[in-house]
Amino acid sequence: MLRCPNHFWFPTGIGIFVDFALLMKKISFLFLLFLIFGLCQGSRAQGADSVQIQTGWASFYGKRFHLRRTANGEIFHMDSLTAAHKYLPFDTRVKVTRLDTGDTVWVRINDRLPKSSLRIIDLSRRAATELDMRTVGISRVKLELEKISEMNRLYEKFDGQAPGTIRIRRYEEAILPKKRTISWSWSIW
Repeated sequence: MLRCPNHFWFPTGIGIFVDFALLMKKISFLFLLFLIFGLCQGSRAQGADSVQIQTGWASFYGKRFHLRRTANGEIFHMDSLTAAHKYLPFDTRVKVTRLDTGDTVWVRINDRLPKSSLRIIDLSRRAATELDMRTVGISRVKLELEKISEMNRLYEKFDGQAPGTIRIRRYEEAILPKKRTISWSWSIW
């Protein structure tokens, strides 16, 4: 077995010399990359799902209901970014994401869907235009809330029992431990 300083002999029969220090640097670098990207990916994935409340079918309505009263009493304008939902409280802001294209739009709930409707949300014509779904008519979407505080408000409103297929859960604020100050002075007494 032949040895050199800074080289390690692998007994494979071929006689490959490998610079051991370089090999260790490469392994350390790859481990560091894995550690950094692994930790970032885990925290990002949890944050992305933290405010999603529902997935299902969306449709839109326009001219037939234009300038008529909505369930909350205001006048419906098909060119506004509003929507109708079965259960969400009025004035709740919801991010609607079309699942097949990834297009998103923020809408405000100001109307009600019939309880027997198979769709989860009806969008105004403008919101449907921004999601590029006016030609297809209906599309699969997911609904998300803007803030975790909104999720807590919904949890309180429904007493933890969300109607239909709405997915709500309570979020607590993180409790951070107190920072300790370290005294570097030595005291004999």
